[in-house]
Amino acid sequence: MNFAAYREILAVGPVRRLLIVAMFARIPHAAAGVLLTLHVVETMQLSYASAGLVAAAITIGMAFGAPWRGRLVDVYGLRKALLPSVVAEVVVWSLAPFLSFQLLVVAAVIGGIFAVPIFSVVRQALSVMVPQEQRRTAYALDSMGAEITFMIGPAAGVLLATTIHTVVGLVIIGVTASMAGVFLMVFNPPTRTGQKGSFVSVGVVEAHPLDAVEDREAPDLSGKSALVRLWGGTRHNLRWVNIAVLAILGTSLGAGLVLAGTNVGMVAVMRENEVVGDLGIVFIFWCGASIVGGILYGALKRSVNPLWLLMAMAILIIPMGFATNAWTLGLLSILPGLLCAPVLTSSAEHIADLVSERRRGEAMGWYGSSMTIGSAMGSPFAGAMIDGIGPWAGFAIIGLVCGVLSIIGLVSMAIWRRRKPLITDTKSTESKQTDNFDDLLGEPDPV
Repeated sequence: MNFAAYREILAVGPVRRLLIVAMFARIPHAAAGVLLTLHVVETMQLSYASAGLVAAAITIGMAFGAPWRGRLVDVYGLRKALLPSVVAEVVVWSLAPFLSFQLLVVAAVIGGIFAVPIFSVVRQALSVMVPQEQRRTAYALDSMGAEITFMIGPAAGVLLATTIHTVVGLVIIGVTASMAGVFLMVFNPPTRTGQKGSFVSVGVVEAHPLDAVEDREAPDLSGKSALVRLWGGTRHNLRWVNIAVLAILGTSLGAGLVLAGTNVGMVAVMRENEVVGDLGIVFIFWCGASIVGGILYGALKRSVNPLWLLMAMAILIIPMGFATNAWTLGLLSILPGLLCAPVLTSSAEHIADLVSERRRGEAMGWYGSSMTIGSAMGSPFAGAMIDGIGPWAGFAIIGLVCGVLSIIGLVSMAIWRRRKPLITDTKSTESKQTDNFDDLLGEPDPV
């Protein structure tokens, strides 16, 4: 392990500032979920089901908006792409507290679509601000910052609701989320190689080789039907998507499923044993283990396939369903918790290496959307299993589903690797052994 890599990355001022800005910029969105729930239930005097509908509306908006916003960053640059978000965040969330429930749902969808794409922007910027061999460490630092954010955010949301008011709290969320976008615009981190602040290898002549995927000519669809033109245009626009990319997107969906389902399962187990008041102890173990796991993974010198990490985490959450108190649940959460940050770090690293820079913002957007969809599916799915069978089922069935998803992804990637055309006709025995070792570890294939 190379812990000195952290010192090397944090010694770079722009990278250090980006990581700090990213950690604080995520807090408004992390607080918004809890605050909206309290606003619907307490202030509007509606049911938790209604609050869940608002949360689902935000999720739908973010799932559709993230790839689109990422593509705007690719095409127009960071500042122009963020400007609509800066305006929409403050307008939508300043008006939302004064709307009826039906209009609040609509506002939640719009707010999700125009949410400042913190995750994809930061990961895209880090991919060009540090050399490829240090991306793992940089992404690990960002994952640890996100973990800290999601420990602070919900508590901040509850504090705003209880000490001030949910109406004022939502306005504050809108203003601070907009300010986060302004900070990113002012800082303006690079999103492409060659931009100011991007990493440049000393003594290496910059080259722009032909990209067989990105530089492929668009098909001639003149004279075709509207449906054929739509299908052909969509296929051309998504030409960067292959089996390996889909497998990594499936990993992020599975990670969201596991994380959301585990959180619901923890609450259910604690309620079953009538020790809900000790839930904070469990989250200290769970989140603390994730931070430690991120530190260890970021110090590794080789990448690990995120599908293997997801499979291990999915299997390790199953015993958590048989805990009887906060301490046993907390201790059982340590091993799967150690893999939380590594799964997210490894999958982001693979996406960055599998997709061309010209499509990386869009790809990171899809990556964030898949995780958002997984989180949105995980909570109700685990809840249904808990209601129908018992608290242990929330962990067991989520673990089994994500384990199967990991196997499908690993098999698909293995088939894709075998079917890839060879770059060279001959390889030495030594290079073949190295390639096999890379496949085992899951070293991503650079574009």
